[in-house]
Amino acid sequence: MIKKMRKEKDEPYCAVDFAFQRIGGKYRGRILWYLHLHQVLRYGELKRLLKGITTKMLTQTLRELEQDEMVNRKVYLEVPPKVEYSLTANAKELIPLINELREWADRRIMENPRAGTKMPC
Repeated sequence: MIKKMRKEKDEPYCAVDFAFQRIGGKYRGRILWYLHLHQVLRYGELKRLLKGITTKMLTQTLRELEQDEMVNRKVYLEVPPKVEYSLTANAKELIPLINELREWADRRIMENPRAGTKMPC
């Protein structure tokens, strides 16, 4: 008998771990930031903004953000189907912190141009 394993997050061992389980990773912070900037985005719009993300990874990340109550998913019953994403109140609380990280990175890039290229977010 084959048992289907459900992938679950490890139990957080401190508040910092809990927070980074929700916003860490390559795309989560960027998705939250773009939703903040645009208020509401459709799937295709997010895909265009997140250069290099695969369809599978975007779908998985959006599902995880929805499960973590960071993203609202609104489905319109029409043909073709329309789905919009927006931030929850929980995620909106994180925006000042994400902005602080962005400003910190801007300063590091200005100090050391080899650290990266300053790009608008």
